[in-house]
Amino acid sequence: MAEQDARTFIELENTYGAPNYKPLDVVLTRGEGCWVWDVEGRKYLDCLAAYSAVNQGHNHPRIVNALVEQARKLALTSRAFRNDQLGPFCRELSELTGFPRVLPMNTGAEAVETALKAARRWGYEVKGVPEDRAEIIAFENNFHGRTITIISFSSEEDYRKGFGPLTPGFKVIPYGDADAVEAAITPNTVAVLMEPIQGEGGIIVPPAGTLAKIREICTRERVLLILDEIQSGLGRTGKMFAAEHEGVKPDAMTLGKALSGGLYPVSAFVTTDEVMEVFRPGSHGSTYGGNPLGAAVAREALRVLVEENLVENAARMGERFARGLADLRAGSIREIRQVGLWIGIELDPSAGGARRYCEALQDEGVLAKETHTHTIRIAPPLVITEREVDWALEKLGSVFRRLG
Repeated sequence: MAEQDARTFIELENTYGAPNYKPLDVVLTRGEGCWVWDVEGRKYLDCLAAYSAVNQGHNHPRIVNALVEQARKLALTSRAFRNDQLGPFCRELSELTGFPRVLPMNTGAEAVETALKAARRWGYEVKGVPEDRAEIIAFENNFHGRTITIISFSSEEDYRKGFGPLTPGFKVIPYGDADAVEAAITPNTVAVLMEPIQGEGGIIVPPAGTLAKIREICTRERVLLILDEIQSGLGRTGKMFAAEHEGVKPDAMTLGKALSGGLYPVSAFVTTDEVMEVFRPGSHGSTYGGNPLGAAVAREALRVLVEENLVENAARMGERFARGLADLRAGSIREIRQVGLWIGIELDPSAGGARRYCEALQDEGVLAKETHTHTIRIAPPLVITEREVDWALEKLGSVFRRLG
């Protein structure tokens, strides 16, 4: 009966849903900490963490309590009125990030769109770029979202094909190439938009010193450096923000995912007074952005990260993963890339693709996901323990012995 139930859910989704995803055929019904259960009662270690949205673990009781308590009082006012959660949330996120101003939105893509609008208007009103001539530099293999404008500077053909006409005003250059940034800048350049580590690209880490050099170039050329820390931020890499690994302070950041611990869509654009003040009443907004329910959830999610030392745990457990992965010997592995609890295991093309490895891991009780065909992405919740890390390594070893 249970098997029939799983097939029923899959068939319902395939029949009535849009075919824009190709998930693993596991139907989940419950989660707690690093673990999830399917409708057939099987238990899995979640090594994707909803693309880093559940860094605090599934259904963290403190965040759930904050959600329930606020939902009983007030969920939404729109920004037509004020509420008693938005101001405290903005202050607490400002103090955590070191940026004086915060603009809450809902999804990561909305935060990126907000950043693009702010950069363009800053270019016209502050830098003096001629109207409608602003240029923004982005990088190959980036992933910043799925809107028409964001896919316009994607280098992934599947994201762009059939969705034109695309939005102009962007230059796309090789990732991790500071010299290419310098060469691409013109008097009309207003911003460089960069992931400090490319997650969807396969956990791609730029060469040491690259981010610091790009920071120097942007400062010298009066160009905003905007870092997309939606996946890399809030502890994933063993630092609160990935840019801290090089001691770099951007002009703005986009945040999301773990900002709410996976309980509610919350994102934010954080920046300086000079940049944020280009927005005036009516120039930008969101009905749900900054709503009291989302703000209350995000406040507790941030407190959990800090008070439960999850960033430090990510660094320690990342080191433990690294030691175990160093012993993983398989001819199918081309490269292992890792920062904190963000791991990309790139397979040789002859291995037959990463998906069959993810399906084999599912059979072993580990949920991971392939990216860019040949890379297995490992990113468990930051609450993972030593015992759970060792168990995951054992299962990885088992799969590679069997397939690789």
